[in-house]
Amino acid sequence: MPEGDTVFLAGKLLDRALAGKTLVRGQFRHPELATVDLAGREVHSVGTVGKHLFTRFSGDLTLHSHLRMDGSWKIQPAGAKWAMPAQHARVVLMTEDVQAIGFRLHDLKLLPTAEEPALVGHLGPDLLDPQWRDEHAALAAANLAAKPDRELGDALLDQRIMAGVGNLYKCEISFLLGVSPWTPVSEVDPARAVALARKLLVANAWRHEQATTGDLRRGRRTWVYERTRQGCFRCGGPLLVRQQGDGRYQRPTWCCPRCQPGPVPADGPPRK
Repeated sequence: MPEGDTVFLAGKLLDRALAGKTLVRGQFRHPELATVDLAGREVHSVGTVGKHLFTRFSGDLTLHSHLRMDGSWKIQPAGAKWAMPAQHARVVLMTEDVQAIGFRLHDLKLLPTAEEPALVGHLGPDLLDPQWRDEHAALAAANLAAKPDRELGDALLDQRIMAGVGNLYKCEISFLLGVSPWTPVSEVDPARAVALARKLLVANAWRHEQATTGDLRRGRRTWVYERTRQGCFRCGGPLLVRQQGDGRYQRPTWCCPRCQPGPVPADGPPRK
């Protein structure tokens, strides 16, 4: 699951590449949009809200996209060989000098720009909102505390509470709070959880590498996330990996039983 900082950076790079330019090609490879042609439209801006990306064109038109688990945008010089196989392309936006290809994008929608809030109005405060204020932090903390019996890991992934946290940060925030991701929300300080979430996303928002330890070297970037073989970055002890969440929201979840006291499911095969 792409984190909010991944989407934020994608939006900034797309805005830098496309804003103020006119499309010479604007093609969709998507059943509902296959007949739409955006050629001739100017790209006004690209912005993000949580994990939602909005590309705004002249004529009061916006393209909404969501990366979900495996989607991505690739920016290359016009005419360059695509970074991924053509069968994975869903959107082709090309100007005279650059092309932006949306690969494996599952959610695509064209809508009037004024209607963007209808797609994100249900979200909690955006952790990377440039206008973030104390009121946003207080609202996110109140949202988190609203269901005290809920497992912390599940709550952190709920974009209605605060927008931007994915599975990596869910695991790392739980570690930095010193509790298992299966700990009830009532046993943590919601304001501290929100502050940690924003701090981590802001720290990583302008780079491709994601680090929660402060160390960008390979194998040293996270405390517990995907460190099954290396062990806990703090104590070196073995980690537990269990599935958390239901159905399509289920995610592998790492924790250190020594550094993170609290409940952990007893069953489930180890993840290698």
